[in-house]
Amino acid sequence: MQKNRLIFISLFVSILLGSCTETRKQETDSDRQIWTKEQANAWYNDQEWLVGPNFTPSTAINQLEMWQEETYDSVTIDRELGWASELGMNTVRVYLHDALYEQDSTGFLNRIDHFLSLADKHHIKTLLVIFDSCWDPFFELGKQREPTPFTHNSGWVQSPGQLALKDSTQYPRLERYVKGVIKRFANDERVLGWDIWNEPDNMTGPSYEKIETPDKVDLVLPLLRQSFAWARSVNPSQPITSGVWSGDWSSEEKMKPIEKLQVAESDIITFHNYGSPEEFEQLIQWLQRYEKPILCTEYMARPNGSTFAGFLPIAKKYNVGMINWGFVDGKTQTKFPWDSWTKTYTDEPPVWFHEVLRSDGSPYDPAETALIKSLTGAK
Repeated sequence: MQKNRLIFISLFVSILLGSCTETRKQETDSDRQIWTKEQANAWYNDQEWLVGPNFTPSTAINQLEMWQEETYDSVTIDRELGWASELGMNTVRVYLHDALYEQDSTGFLNRIDHFLSLADKHHIKTLLVIFDSCWDPFFELGKQREPTPFTHNSGWVQSPGQLALKDSTQYPRLERYVKGVIKRFANDERVLGWDIWNEPDNMTGPSYEKIETPDKVDLVLPLLRQSFAWARSVNPSQPITSGVWSGDWSSEEKMKPIEKLQVAESDIITFHNYGSPEEFEQLIQWLQRYEKPILCTEYMARPNGSTFAGFLPIAKKYNVGMINWGFVDGKTQTKFPWDSWTKTYTDEPPVWFHEVLRSDGSPYDPAETALIKSLTGAK
């Protein structure tokens, strides 16, 4: 009797372990692969020509002020997305932050859902940015600082920030954030895609290079690779990407390791450029070798020659999606140029740097908005 009981227990444990092993195998098998060029182009063929801004409502200085419950401004968001739609824009790129998920995951996810409903009402899809290496590497939840007068993007903060980058014990919560957000919206048609990490090796900004950890790129590189894997593990139906932004992309040999990783792990190719129209077109031609859809997810710095008039016709020629930086004049103050970090301004610059509309919705340059409408086919 005792022997039979032991045999039964042993058999039960074997079945249980086998079941667990098979479950893990199925979970591994279900992790989707990086899209082939055929899959990526099939997805892109279902899209309109993608045009829109990187969007932060004019009442928010950064990602935290945009999304925290106390300052989530749905009225302003709805109004300004409506202005984008009137220009024929059908896409916005929007930044999230890991600390918001840790603070209140349910509330944060519900606010994302509400934002997506507002964008969808205006026939706009949203490209969501998970991590960002730009500007202040230290952040605090709660009330955000007031803008530094006449200064470009004076309150923007990094995600996950320097402290988390240097502390591997925080990586499990970053994993929960990536998986939790993407899983919630993995099959949501309102989401255009997932931009895993914005400019991951960026170390510029108003004096921030003085406090950046010198081994930032070494810390970001493996976490970027892991973040792609976390994203794919929840099998999103939308494309996953991270845009190259600085360097020589004319050949694989000339690309930096982090750029090679970004391109290799991306379902679609994304990039940034704030240079001349000639440089912009050259970059597109270089990136065409991957034979995947291309989106420019940041551009438009008027004094540099990066303008709607200079870039949009080229992009339409090559069927490249276009997402400019800046939209409505507000607390980010990106009407001021990058050199406002070191140069003193006391009034509006003679040529606005990024923004398209003033705070009341009127265009900075009516000819510019007319051009946008003509190219997007806005009615």
